[in-house]
Formats: sequence, structure tokens, C-alpha cells
Amino acid sequence: MALLRKINQVLLFLLIVTLCGILYKKVHKGTMVKAEADDDAETAEDVEEEIPVVICAAAGRMGATMAAINSIYSNTDANIMFYVVGLRNTLTRIRKWIEHSKLREINFKIVEFNPVVLKGKIRPDSSRPELLQPLNFVRFYLPLLIHQHEKVIYLDDDVIVQGDIQELYDTTLALGHAAAFSDDCDLPSAQDIDRLVGLQNTYMGYLDYRKKTIKDLGISPSTCSFNPGVIVANMTEWKHQRITKQLEKWMQKNVEENLYSSSLGGGVATSPMLIVFHGKYSTINPLWHIRHLGWNPDARYSEHFLQEAKLLHWNGRHKPWDFPSVHNDLWESWFVPDPAGIFKLNHNS
Repeated sequence: MALLRKINQVLLFLLIVTLCGILYKKVHKGTMVKAEADDDAETAEDVEEEIPVVICAAAGRMGATMAAINSIYSNTDANIMFYVVGLRNTLTRIRKWIEHSKLREINFKIVEFNPVVLKGKIRPDSSRPELLQPLNFVRFYLPLLIHQHEKVIYLDDDVIVQGDIQELYDTTLALGHAAAFSDDCDLPSAQDIDRLVGLQNTYMGYLDYRKKTIKDLGISPSTCSFNPGVIVANMTEWKHQRITKQLEKWMQKNVEENLYSSSLGGGVATSPMLIVFHGKYSTINPLWHIRHLGWNPDARYSEHFLQEAKLLHWNGRHKPWDFPSVHNDLWESWFVPDPAGIFKLNHNS
């Protein structure tokens, strides 16, 4: 009996030790899992969101692109990825300009745009042939060029960014909206509008309302237009709504029926966007797109207002690297000289 009791005591002891061991492992494993989860959470928080900025670099305007990039990079701590879009014959020059200048520290990818996608979709227009350059239509094809981002910023090359681009990226897009633009009716004051002679800010300025196809849209000609030189786009909605296909449809219709031209609003890339996005876009803070600086070389904004502006846009014929132009001192402060010496400023009469 004494022996049996001793064996039972040993077995009980071993059972207790085993249970303690199992309990320890469970607690220890749970602690490790929690620690790993905490580490993952910290890692996720530490990883900075990448902000994709798409901007074109045309052969004769490459200096504009570099100035815009410099202004963006210099005014933010955000993690920017620049997608610099060019035609095949300019790609090497784009890379050299970036890598052999103060821009060498930026994160960038050079993207080739193949103009074959535009074949048969652009109507010849002799009044302003520069508007028919293939890169003007890059904004139509954002999902084909940029794949791994949900949200994308597109900028024309003739802009300067004075604010933190993170603010623009944080623009809220309403449910179901594929893009946000600036309304052309949100200019700072009537006084400024009056001085910008020739300004177009309604659909009447872009579409030919004598054409039945335009009338059948049911859009009032006095509807406020928007400017697609600055876009915050939702790629999921863009693809879901087949925005690119819709834009191409209206390009094709224009080839067939001449529904819009540069003699109207001065932007053959704007008109199809006005049609496709009518009533279906969100708005950008007006200070994030102060435009029309290139419309009239005699019209100037107040210096105080320009200091408040987050983004300046020299849309129009009068570019800040050329003569005549206004507020070119603001633009030139961001200019990055061409290492190849090809692009030069022209501020003399």
C-alpha cells in the first residue's frame, strides 16, 4: 500500500508539472502573438502612404515639368512618387535632367505614353495645334499608366505648388465620384474675373451648342465649367465607370461632328471631360487651383492673394518661361536649369 501510495504521488506530481508546462506555453504563445501583432501594427503605422503624382514632360516644355516637380518636392514631407510621362523620344532626356540636377533625390518613375491610342480620335485643328499634342490626353488614360494606386493626383506641367501636396491628396471624393476638379466659378472675386479678359467659365465656352448632339445632352450652356489641369482621381471608380471609354467615345464623336474645338474654350482635352463628368465630380479647395495666370499678360492677381494660393496655374497662351507673361518671378524661383542647356528662359521682348 505504501508503494502504491508513493507511485500515485509521483504520478500526481508529474501531472501537475505537465499541466503547468502546457499552461505556460499557452500564456507565452499568446504573449508572443500579441507582441507580433503590436509590432505589425507599429510597422503599418510607420509605413508612410505613397502619394502618386502624374505629370507630363513634353519635349519643348520640359523645364515647366521640372519646375513643378521641384515646387512639390520642396514644400512637403510626404512620400511622393512622381510618374513623369513622356513620349519615347524624350525618355532619356527626362531621366538625365532629373538625375543630373537638384531633383536627383526624388522618387520617380518614367512612363512612356504611346500616342497610337489616339489614332482616329483627334480632329485636326489649325488654330491651336499645340493643344493636339498627345500628352494633353494622358489624363484620359490614368488607369492604363498607373496600376497600383487607389488615389492619384494629375497635374498639368504649367503649375507651381506652394502648399503641402498632402492637403490636395486628402481631398474627399464623394461616393461614386471618380474625380475632383476646380469649378471655374470659384475664382477669388468678381474684380479678378473682370480683369481676366476672354475668360471662359461655362459650358458655352467649350461646346458648340448649335450641334444637335450637344443640345441633346440637356446641359444648360450657362453651367459652370471645371478645369482638368488639376485632378484628384479615384482609380477604382474610374475603371468601374469606364471613364476612359466614355472619353474616347466623345473624342470620336467630335471627329465625326466637330462638337468642340480650340477656337471655343481653348482646350480640346477639356470638352470631353466636361461632358463625361457633368454633375458627377467632387470639388477641390479653390486655393488649390488658382488658374488663368496665362490668359492675359496685362492681368495680375494681388501679391497678397498669390501668397495665400496653394497652387498656381498658368493655363492659357502666356507661359511663365516665355514672354510676355505675368508673375513669372514666382515660377522662376522653382526653375531647375537644363543640364543639357536645351531649355532656356525667354523673358525679353
